Amino acid sequence: MSDLSRREADRPSRLARAAAVGGTSGKLCPAERVIQLLAAIIEPGDRVAIEGDNQKQADFLASALASVDPARVHDLHMVQSVLALPDHLAVFERGIATRLDFAYAGPQSRRLAELVASNALKIGAIHTYLELYARVLVDLTPQVALVVADKADRDGNLYTGPNTEDTPTLIEAAAFRGGIVVAQVNEIVDHLPRVDVPGDWVDIVIPSPQSYRIDPLFTRDPAKIRNENVLMAMMAIAAVYEPYEVRRLNHGIGYATAAIELILPTFAAQRGLKGKIARHFVLNPHPTLIPAIEAGFVDNVYCFGSELGMERYVSNHADVFPIGADGSLRSNRALAQVAGQYACDLFIGGTLQIDAQGNSSTATKGRITGFGGAPNMGADPRGRRHDSPAWLRAGREAGESLRGRKLVVQMVQTHQPNGAPSFVERLDAFDLAASAGFALPPIMIYGDDVTHVITERGVANLLRCRSMQEREAALRVVAGDTEFGRRQSPDAGDGLRRGGIVMFPEDLGIDVATATRDWLAARTINDLVTASGGLYAPPAKFRAQAVKPNATTVTRA
Repeated sequence: MSDLSRREADRPSRLARAAAVGGTSGKLCPAERVIQLLAAIIEPGDRVAIEGDNQKQADFLASALASVDPARVHDLHMVQSVLALPDHLAVFERGIATRLDFAYAGPQSRRLAELVASNALKIGAIHTYLELYARVLVDLTPQVALVVADKADRDGNLYTGPNTEDTPTLIEAAAFRGGIVVAQVNEIVDHLPRVDVPGDWVDIVIPSPQSYRIDPLFTRDPAKIRNENVLMAMMAIAAVYEPYEVRRLNHGIGYATAAIELILPTFAAQRGLKGKIARHFVLNPHPTLIPAIEAGFVDNVYCFGSELGMERYVSNHADVFPIGADGSLRSNRALAQVAGQYACDLFIGGTLQIDAQGNSSTATKGRITGFGGAPNMGADPRGRRHDSPAWLRAGREAGESLRGRKLVVQMVQTHQPNGAPSFVERLDAFDLAASAGFALPPIMIYGDDVTHVITERGVANLLRCRSMQEREAALRVVAGDTEFGRRQSPDAGDGLRRGGIVMFPEDLGIDVATATRDWLAARTINDLVTASGGLYAPPAKFRAQAVKPNATTVTRA
């Protein structure tokens, strides 16, 4: 019997056991019976997908799964986007699960490394988001999918609100291959604002005692942006955005990219770039994008998910964000990953380590962080066939005659906040691969995809390099005062500058002395609230840090 046939045969018996759990009514199961329910529908050896996005978490279901009896439920194969909660690893600590396929584990990266080292779990693979979704539809299809939504009705129809994220992908993968779908929701209502997932795809709905957890992961406080971040942002605009006419892009999250967003209405506008660059974003609703939206720089933003506190602002900007008839955002992480890979001309993000070949990774000693979406968007999509000025110019600079190139930019200071050098001769990822038994080192973005590296020292345009030796020399020049950088002769940068491979601030017409926070269109969280017209409601931890506004408000053109 095939795996699919077995699951379809098992489905009626699993649902019958679920119906036998006391207190259930139709598709509704009371919260106090959730542990018994999971024990009834999950069998040893099952693949279980539990929704843990970058932001929203099926936290009630995660806690319940970690509380089942391991004598009854064991040897599970967990499939999930993000390991964010202690309960995501508690299932391995208790022997409930033994195998894991995932994409990102930032909050739990150290503990995950410890469990791998102690053989408490076996990692199948560290995926990109898009790669994991693809495999969920092909060979990692779950027998049970545990998901989360905002509201449900008694027929099991789900409303995800602004934080749709992974929900439809996980549900569709399970529901159409004999799997069981369980949804944790904040409330049961008679009428939904809109139906995001039809009830025919959902088997069981559990109203959670508390609203699901959601984190404001994409909020950066402008007060923490330093002059060095502003300088790097200015170089990014002058060396990449302006000459390549970048209109469609994706930003990572960090203070350097937040600085780019905040100097669009000032530095970029002064250079006459309004309407010429940064018009179409694939991005979560970053609060630091508010001044650029209000200044009329941004035409539209397609979103992976939402951002806590941005709900009212987003709903009031249906001209910029995808807003439904109910007045709230519709996001989709899988589609946004596709858009970020194929519809964008530029990905710009950061990393923890870069080696002499330009390979980068966030996997460092004692941490298995994962990748998230960076490798999808930070890779040249060789299936692309439509052209744009940015794509064509990048291809010409790389010496391509039949195709263009996507711009992939790494912005990183020469030293990390803890003092560790960002440029190294050998990535920690190689040692991690050896200790964890990976076939290959977990490299986040391969060097041959990287087109530019920007530090506070300058810009390395790797498209113009014609040998690995030239690429390495350019990276060492912008590595500054690090051991990696000092292995290059002091005058090595002169020839590279003449060839336009290395550009220092003065080569771009930037006076370092003027590269200060004064360029920021908002310098505090309160400034962002003011710029939003009072629509942005910062989460509590950011309100506690807020101070009185001290920046000029940028109004929408």
